[in-house]
Amino acid sequence: MFESLGDRLQNAIHKIKGYGKITEDNISDMMREIRLALLEADVNYTVVKQFTNRVKEKALGEEVISSIHPGDLFVKIVKDELTELLGGNSEELNLKGTPAVLMMVGLQGSGKTTSIAKLANFLRKKHSKKPLLVACDVYRPAAIDQLKQLGKQLNIEVYDEGKTDPVVIAKNAVLYAKENHYDYVLIDTAGRLHVDEALMNELENIRASVDPQEILLVIDSMMGQDAINVITGFNDKLPLTGVVLTKLDGDTRGGVALSVRHLTNVPIKFVGVSEKMDGLDFFDPERMAGRILGMGDIVSLVEKATESIDEKEALKATKRMQEGKFDLEDFLSTMKQIKKLGPLENLIKLIPGAKKMGLTNVKIDPKQMSHIEAIVLSMTPKERKHPEIIKASRKTRIASGSGTSVQEVNKLLQQFDQMKKMMKSVSNGNMKLPF
Repeated sequence: MFESLGDRLQNAIHKIKGYGKITEDNISDMMREIRLALLEADVNYTVVKQFTNRVKEKALGEEVISSIHPGDLFVKIVKDELTELLGGNSEELNLKGTPAVLMMVGLQGSGKTTSIAKLANFLRKKHSKKPLLVACDVYRPAAIDQLKQLGKQLNIEVYDEGKTDPVVIAKNAVLYAKENHYDYVLIDTAGRLHVDEALMNELENIRASVDPQEILLVIDSMMGQDAINVITGFNDKLPLTGVVLTKLDGDTRGGVALSVRHLTNVPIKFVGVSEKMDGLDFFDPERMAGRILGMGDIVSLVEKATESIDEKEALKATKRMQEGKFDLEDFLSTMKQIKKLGPLENLIKLIPGAKKMGLTNVKIDPKQMSHIEAIVLSMTPKERKHPEIIKASRKTRIASGSGTSVQEVNKLLQQFDQMKKMMKSVSNGNMKLPF
């Protein structure tokens, strides 16, 4: 997400770090590069012009004290302005209703049905409460079946009445949710190929019948600046409370995210970051600005770990490491915990300074992790606890059982042995960590 834009901005900012002070001349060079980077990322021209003017004015007007390097000051100014451009403060969902009603709207092909299932999953995990999905897209072929399939996959109930009146379905669904003690009602509405009067009238009638706390518009970020017209078209008819930007993990330049709030005053509340059912992230402007500028996002990294990792298992593994008792059984358990966090490449990008350390281009083949898991699972419990007993005949059996080679088994055992030695050195205080 924003990788190309981030690289361009970081390269431009890196140049000013070499200057002893900020002047009209060197700031103009930097602003020219930043302007081109933003325009190539498909950021609206008016937004780019206002952004660069503000950054330039602040940079030239700022008094640089001796303890702060001019380059660091410039980075802070750019980050502050990027944060403001992305919306300033993050905006939480309004979930005060009993039940809270959320209505999802958007054009066909924007990822609306998938996004509403992801949002239901997000709310259940974050608040440990009960969501109900409602099938009100009665026009698109298989739309109801798609939502039911997603509901089944997530073990979240889907309310539907077939292809009847969407307004009646929505109203009945809210009554059903109240009677059955659901906390959230998420209504999947019909989309169209473009904004039209019939669509808007139906959406307005649904809104009037259920009075939702949130009306979220799903936008495909691949649309570019056309997305602004779609947002404006919906917002003229419905009181939108937020935008969900999908497909930010794809080949998108990201410019729409930097233009939405400034041009429409509708906040981005969520972004789709992968096709998986947990691939929906809460949108935080300050954190996103940090990611774009290569500063990482350690808060998101910690949040992902907190949500996915079993604290007791993690503490147990840490204790065994410190005691020098960490074995392949612990290693397998730790690997399973790490896999819950999602693709490791995405996690690495959240580490501050990852780009400087050359980590952002690291590609981790999921098959390799599966091979390692298969090798360990092909060992006996005794072999996992005492890998030193694994000799030639055992290696052959393990390789055959895991569908790998003896060389791969040897490589894993060597790497595990090196890791154990490193852990022992760290716990004994004989090794300095690189931070």
